[in-house]
Amino acid sequence: MISRLGFIVFISQLLFACSSPPEKVALPAQPVKPAKKVTLNIKAVGDMMLGTNFPFNHLADDDGKSLLAQVSPILQDADITFGNLEGSLLAKGEPRKECKDPRRCYLFRSPPHYAHYFKQAGFDVLSLANNHAQDFGEEGARESMRHLDGVGVRHTGQEGDIASWIVKDLRVAVIAYAPFIGSHDFLDTNKAQQQVRQLAAAHDVVIVSMHAGGEGLDAVHVPFTEEFFYGENRGDVAAFSRAVIDAGADLVIGHGPHVPRGVELYRDRLIAYSLGNFCTYYGISVAKTKGLAPILDVTIDEQGRFLTGEIISTRQIRPGGPVPDKANTAAKLMKRLSETDFPGSLLSISAEGKLLRKQTLAQ
Repeated sequence: MISRLGFIVFISQLLFACSSPPEKVALPAQPVKPAKKVTLNIKAVGDMMLGTNFPFNHLADDDGKSLLAQVSPILQDADITFGNLEGSLLAKGEPRKECKDPRRCYLFRSPPHYAHYFKQAGFDVLSLANNHAQDFGEEGARESMRHLDGVGVRHTGQEGDIASWIVKDLRVAVIAYAPFIGSHDFLDTNKAQQQVRQLAAAHDVVIVSMHAGGEGLDAVHVPFTEEFFYGENRGDVAAFSRAVIDAGADLVIGHGPHVPRGVELYRDRLIAYSLGNFCTYYGISVAKTKGLAPILDVTIDEQGRFLTGEIISTRQIRPGGPVPDKANTAAKLMKRLSETDFPGSLLSISAEGKLLRKQTLAQ
């Protein structure tokens, strides 16, 4: 039986290894799955950018303190709460990308103390695997991680950065992928499978995040092929998601298209193909379906198998942040998309957003 110290050393080696992990790693010589039955409740949202002060001041009048206020009670009520952080938490610095038109500058730099807002809202782990994580270069990404560390919010996504911790006696790993510089490589499925297999061998639950796919109002459907946006390969989200579940992932959380997409039950594991935008204060459009801000609420067992879930509908109302939507607009859209894109799915979605196995309903 491996000692607690030995396990900690193993995890440290796994997390801080070089960006290309070795073919084999030393794994704990002990059972991974706990003997007792445990359930894990996970809440997840899509893209977040609480305001930028580059190149001009586009911060909320109250400095963003209230942007997440109306959804915080929902987010705080979970064992794990996840979201995708766009841009850098950086006090100052010059962007890595060129900004040709300051009026249409999609380079996001948020004040470092905004890390506290994510902590207060209930977030446990954030993805930094996206096309804005390195708007201000590697320094911006490093500073984002440092400021999140400072408030106790875990992070994953930059190459070699994996979140790993204990939740309700379960060892949980979260790894985020994207087809962008500095991120765990979404386009290298073989390497992703290798990483997930290693994590699954040392953890009870493995959660995979992906920032991928096309963008815009016409990107609501999963195309089951590679997607391109302005000539950039954004990958095949269905092939990737199923491949990492084949390798041992227990939940796949998608974001990046800026609109919601459908959900699928694959090998008893849930895939949410896009949770759209969640809290994006200016700089990112919230017109029409871009303004829908679903919260995925899913419960899994100690083996990582899907038990129950819900799509909680909220939407962004500017100049504020997301607010609960009694009309269940996001849930209704995701129900329709799921039924269209995955007609043979074993997942049932109600008009209110409840997620159940169809076999469960038949019993």
